Amino acid sequence: MRIYAPAPEVLQALRGSDIELMVGVANEDLHSIGTDMANAYSWVQTNIRSYGNVKFRYIAVGNEINPPAWEADYLLGSMKNIHQAIEEAGLGNQIKVSTPFSFMVLGESYPPSKGSFRPEFRSFINPIIRFLEENGAPFLFNMYPYFSYSGNIQYISLEYVLFTSPEVTVQDGQFGYQNIFDAMLDAGYSALEKAGGASLEIVVSETGWPTAGGTATTIENARTYNTNLLRHVKKGTPKRPGKHIETYIFAMFNENNKNPELEKHWGLFYPNKQSVYQIEFSPTN
Repeated sequence: MRIYAPAPEVLQALRGSDIELMVGVANEDLHSIGTDMANAYSWVQTNIRSYGNVKFRYIAVGNEINPPAWEADYLLGSMKNIHQAIEEAGLGNQIKVSTPFSFMVLGESYPPSKGSFRPEFRSFINPIIRFLEENGAPFLFNMYPYFSYSGNIQYISLEYVLFTSPEVTVQDGQFGYQNIFDAMLDAGYSALEKAGGASLEIVVSETGWPTAGGTATTIENARTYNTNLLRHVKKGTPKRPGKHIETYIFAMFNENNKNPELEKHWGLFYPNKQSVYQIEFSPTN
């Protein structure tokens, strides 16, 4: 489970459960945490150590930050300070510190073997890759096949995006791709390899499909995408076969106060907790 800020009522509800949690440090907190170690200690004390029976897995520092955003100047410093506070609390083996990137950090992604980070981001992202490697933390990737499809419907088939293509759609050297999820993920791995981060594991920290507000936004498409996703992540990608892909579905709830309209409709539940549609979280093949 992933939450984007340490909401006390959520953390309280998770006490004693077996649910592993990724908890976020808000973008607006990065200046204070990145420039003052005392603030990092305070954040960890208040939001992590105070909930000793919550199974924290990751701390996601910020979300989708890249230059020229002001937060980019404080991201790595915040990650280092939170990591130090976690280490000094004796939790370094249990909780890993990372930061989620959007797919736009890739300058090239097709074919997957050509995957590479944008040249203008490399001086920003390479030190973060080193930090992740040094501390055994994963590279968090927010990855949306939906947007790749909706922006390129003349070139990308719906079947290739919904995991329903009956055959290989993209051949890239020795690797054949039957769905765009694998192609996007392997483009990320190719980019990491070129940046010296071949040892890193990618965790898909967001993916999903909206049910209204845009192209191909139906309940049936959302159910198909997420159901097939849950089946598929057990299998790995052509580049890394047989390895489960740790993946977080966005989102648990529709967000009725968001704009534009498309942003309101990614949830499995309405704000009143009624189901938008049902999926099986342990689907059989």
